Amino acid sequence: MDTLRDLVALAVYAPSSHNTQPWRFRLAPPSIELRADRTRALPVNDPFDRELVISCGAALMALRVAAAAKGLSADVRLLPDTTDHDVLARVVVGRGAVEPGLADLAPHLLARRTYRKAFDPRPVTDEAMSALRSAAALEGGDLRVLDGDLRGLAGGLVDEGDHLLWNDPRWRRELAMWMHATREGDGLAVPALAAPIAQAIVRTFDMGDGVAAKDQQLLLASPALTVLATAEDDPRAWLHAGQALQRALLEGCRRGLQASYLNQPIEVPALRQRLREALDTTDHPQLLLRWGHPVEPVAPTPRRPVDAVIESAAD
Repeated sequence: MDTLRDLVALAVYAPSSHNTQPWRFRLAPPSIELRADRTRALPVNDPFDRELVISCGAALMALRVAAAAKGLSADVRLLPDTTDHDVLARVVVGRGAVEPGLADLAPHLLARRTYRKAFDPRPVTDEAMSALRSAAALEGGDLRVLDGDLRGLAGGLVDEGDHLLWNDPRWRRELAMWMHATREGDGLAVPALAAPIAQAIVRTFDMGDGVAAKDQQLLLASPALTVLATAEDDPRAWLHAGQALQRALLEGCRRGLQASYLNQPIEVPALRQRLREALDTTDHPQLLLRWGHPVEPVAPTPRRPVDAVIESAAD
């Protein structure tokens, strides 16, 4: 049981939308059951729980990496329970063959950050981008680089998305609800004294113009911009997208890169369709990411205590 708990303690460092950490882990040695925690859903921002499941997929990938680092196999079965849709995966941990290539990523589980500042202007090399794309492909994701006209089109969709989302009072209230003091362990970290003021401002004012302008600066100055897409658009595909995301993020971190998200064009259905048409693909865009070398270190995003996300099979 202690070994399984140690694996979960690393899995929870996966990224999640609004840092909601929407996962639970049921331990029944030698198995770990990954469950969606729907109480941490974002019904306005993510009405179909697509991003929730992607976040859980990222945690699943982190679990696999942590197991490989301990010399353990991880036999994964996605969506194993047709009667309980909260069971997203069941992982049997054992002494079999270790997944190749994963153990080397383990040192970066705690070093990965969502880097929301401007990147260093030096380019991301073609070799590094090829490695990121290969990492995503191993998990069923297509990480496509946006250059030239596609980068400009994506920028326009981000601008539209910012204005549409911030103009929605329900979306602003949901965002404000997840703005927490850093010590609370989840959500979008805000200094304790500033949290009530920040929440009130976000709930009350449409700041779409200012946010859109800042996002445009970040996008245009980013050394690399990518879309992560999958062939299908259902919970199984979302789990693959989350695993592809986490594997690419860890591969990037190994090469000195960090990433952050500009998902507004994907969170608005009409804009998502326009992005898909611009990409001229039958695949489904799941995430829009910017990549680069960080200029300075950033503090880790707060995490809930591991015991808060673990339950035993007897519970």
